[in-house]
Amino acid sequence: MNSSNVHPFVAHASDADLDDLRARLASARLPEAETVPSAASGARRWDQGVPLVDLAQVVDYWRTGYNWRLFETRLNAIGQFRTVIEGLSIHFLHQRSRRVDATPLIVTHGWPGSIAEFVDVIDELTDPTNPDAPAFHVVVPSLPGFGYSGKPTTSGWGIEKIAAAWVELMDRLGYSRFVAHGGDWGGVITTILGGNFAEHVLGIHSLTPQTPPGLPADTLTVTERSWAEETRDFWAHRAAFAKQQATRPQTIGYSLVDSPVGLLAWILDKFAEWTDTEDSPFEAISMDRILDNVTLYWLTRTGASASRIYSESHDSLDPALRVDVPSALTVYPRDIEKCPRPWAQERFRQIVRWNEPVAGGHFPSLEVPDYFVSDLQEGLAAVLQPH
Repeated sequence: MNSSNVHPFVAHASDADLDDLRARLASARLPEAETVPSAASGARRWDQGVPLVDLAQVVDYWRTGYNWRLFETRLNAIGQFRTVIEGLSIHFLHQRSRRVDATPLIVTHGWPGSIAEFVDVIDELTDPTNPDAPAFHVVVPSLPGFGYSGKPTTSGWGIEKIAAAWVELMDRLGYSRFVAHGGDWGGVITTILGGNFAEHVLGIHSLTPQTPPGLPADTLTVTERSWAEETRDFWAHRAAFAKQQATRPQTIGYSLVDSPVGLLAWILDKFAEWTDTEDSPFEAISMDRILDNVTLYWLTRTGASASRIYSESHDSLDPALRVDVPSALTVYPRDIEKCPRPWAQERFRQIVRWNEPVAGGHFPSLEVPDYFVSDLQEGLAAVLQPH
């Protein structure tokens, strides 16, 4: 490490906080059931949001069966640290590979995710079972206002400042050159890393290739046009959460910090809609792992502060930004934004690998972890080849 300002961190919630959580869950006031047609099945059951029967089941398990201490133990086993950048405490996981040829890799999550998205894939990324696969020194920071990172007390912590902070973070760890991966907000931040910090970034892998605005659709294939239409439909009809958090994060924040059931419903709704499943997110992701993510928000009281990334950064990616470093881009079939390759090529000038998996949604590291790892390994291997 280049700096003595990086300090180990140990996660440990107090018993009082865990008891308080269970007490709040036990005394929760739930509304009446949704009024969707009684014959509705599959995803249609969720047309008005999280169905009462599903939420009640998760609340009961959260109160009586879920064990937060197991997740704490896993985080502490990986290795956790904090450092102060631009006056804000930044928390991150850091696991080094045993391989001498390993490449530094920074992995950035989004909302409503967290570092919990990656705890099951870090080992295979650092020391892969396949000796021919690339190995990485993995750094997974918590975004400002998320998890164990500090909560900004003034405005300004948008995606541009976060990307610059990640460069500083990696330098403090002794990684002057590195690769980057991300999805959701993490994908946008990864794009900025590749576009603005090419002297530090060897290449990127993104699940969220966002295009410059105003591109014509007349050259797209039928499939690519459907992607563009689905993305427009998402932002027109299914993005109320983003508009709320971009315009009134403080208002929704009171519920997210005060009510564990409110927090759970707000986040579970997105895991349900954005995963590649037919009836419930638990078809693809364990209830424990989703509750790890939600409980991390709850115990750190970051429901409001995490929401503010939308007010800081919504629609703020520079339309003129171009990425000249080697880029590997993956578009999962059930993700909420799907970018046609011809449009992606207008921003990403050196696409060395383009992948369209047959399964997976917005949280592939949780939904299809084995595939996610192999795709990331192959994508970054392509990035790291001489070009």
